[in-house]
Amino acid sequence: MLDIQYIRDNPDKVRASIQNKNLNPAVVDEVLRLDTERRQLMTDAQIIRADRNKLNDQLKSERTPELINQSQILKAKLADIEPQLKQVEENFANLMLQVPNVTLDEVPVGKDESGNVLVREWGTKPQFNFQPKQHHELGVGLDILDMDRGSKVAGYRGYYLKNQAVMLQFGLMRFALDRLVAKGFIPMIPPVIDRRETFVNSGHLPWGEAETYSLTSDDPENNQPTTYLAGTAEIPLVSYHSDEVLNEKDLPLMYAGFSPCYRKEIGSYGKDTRGIYRVHEFMKIEQVILCVSDIEESKKMHEFLLSNAEELLQELEMPYRVLLMCTGDMGEPQMKKYDIETWMPGRNEYGETMSNSIMGDFQSRRANIKYRAKDGTSKFVHMLNNTALASPRILVAIWENYQQADGSIKIPKALIPYVGFDIINR
Repeated sequence: MLDIQYIRDNPDKVRASIQNKNLNPAVVDEVLRLDTERRQLMTDAQIIRADRNKLNDQLKSERTPELINQSQILKAKLADIEPQLKQVEENFANLMLQVPNVTLDEVPVGKDESGNVLVREWGTKPQFNFQPKQHHELGVGLDILDMDRGSKVAGYRGYYLKNQAVMLQFGLMRFALDRLVAKGFIPMIPPVIDRRETFVNSGHLPWGEAETYSLTSDDPENNQPTTYLAGTAEIPLVSYHSDEVLNEKDLPLMYAGFSPCYRKEIGSYGKDTRGIYRVHEFMKIEQVILCVSDIEESKKMHEFLLSNAEELLQELEMPYRVLLMCTGDMGEPQMKKYDIETWMPGRNEYGETMSNSIMGDFQSRRANIKYRAKDGTSKFVHMLNNTALASPRILVAIWENYQQADGSIKIPKALIPYVGFDIINR
């Protein structure tokens, strides 16, 4: 959530940023209108209360009909204003949740993925002297993937990982977690059945309602689900320190959250319908950082998160590229975002495997996470997040890059100690 004072001082900049994210900038005008109305009603209510307090003092010494009548008039005025103020404040608060974050100046302006900017490429794409297979062909052939029974049991995009694929997935998670813990990250297994306000805090709601699985609808007043399934450990980790005041000396706080993840993928209907590149449930380790309220420090942390993900792929010897995302291909809460795409020979293209974002104080304002600065002031922390590894998508890249002519799959050297074998074959 943006600071209302920032919106008052920079309405044109906020409108432009919203427009560049392909959203409706008219929300700014409505927010400012409600803000003006809210402040006027607050002032009016304060004046009436002050007059009533003064009048009540007079009534203690003399209760004349005139004073009693004035008191009744003020009481009626307050009874009229207070419901108006309550409704306006509620409308204002709801609308503030619909104002997206403002992008940093270095973010390229673009309508869609065509506006993303290549930052760098790493690694050498494998050259095969045979026709490479797609990951689902490899998986089925090696009896490590069963999509037919997955669809039978779970429906569209359902799948079973089997045999060595199970060991490989857990080996990947431990591989990533070990390296993050060595860098000072606190390992976490957070709850993924979370309250609605937890998703609001992270900025996944209200925008991502259609993409999010809801579990209960026992809120008759608002007719809204009260719990949801998280699509990333970022969601519960953002709220871990909600309504707390931290100390600057303890920052940055770095968390590595391991969790199952759930996404409806409504917006991707018809895309990647074969295989397990795009699925409804998966496992992921997410990096989340809370740091001081300084954009230059956030940029340093952003690059640090990016280097962590790149180092994992480099150790796995997987070709990848880093993209700076344009305004039209990034989420509402983000100020700046990198994507890492890993080469997938079966697709003959890169596929997204990591997403790295600066959120500034957008999430911490929603979650009410502050810190006591060295100068004694209280400030909202800055928050950042980035994928470490997500499976099965990373499995897609490994299977396709490390496939052999006989249909077997070699294991990256870095993973052999974690899985106990060096090849998957029948």
